[in-house]
Amino acid sequence: MKLKAQLHILSRDAVNYGLAPVVMEEAVNPVLAAMARQLKHLQYYVVQNSQGDWLLTTLAHRRQPQQEKRVIYAFATEKMAISAQNTPNSPLSTLLIPVTHLLFQLFALEKVDSIIFLENAHTAQTGKEITRTQLRANIEKQLQKLATIPANLA
Repeated sequence: MKLKAQLHILSRDAVNYGLAPVVMEEAVNPVLAAMARQLKHLQYYVVQNSQGDWLLTTLAHRRQPQQEKRVIYAFATEKMAISAQNTPNSPLSTLLIPVTHLLFQLFALEKVDSIIFLENAHTAQTGKEITRTQLRANIEKQLQKLATIPANLA
């Protein structure tokens, strides 16, 4: 699904997420689109359990093990996602998700600190990380711009 179509779905469903369509279209979607353009694929696979919950991985800092972050890995191919499970007959499965929808979930999910996008098998150790903090800060900047539009133009 092309980026424009992904964003249209998010705008259409904005009220279901508790957002006004104008906020989604003018503040959230431009940020999601800009971040999605930094990535190589329009859709990614995530690993999920039998209840449909995405697999969340807790990572500890190498030098400061008490410092942790919770991440979701997003894989460019289903083969990569399956091989990451490391167990035969695993109860885990994969789910293909549009990139902007993944990014929107990062914005919405408090328990996730970042998504690490793994573009190919050769970059499995060095994926592209997008943090919730970074995403939220960019959306807040867009919201501030939206709030400063003169009333006669809004």
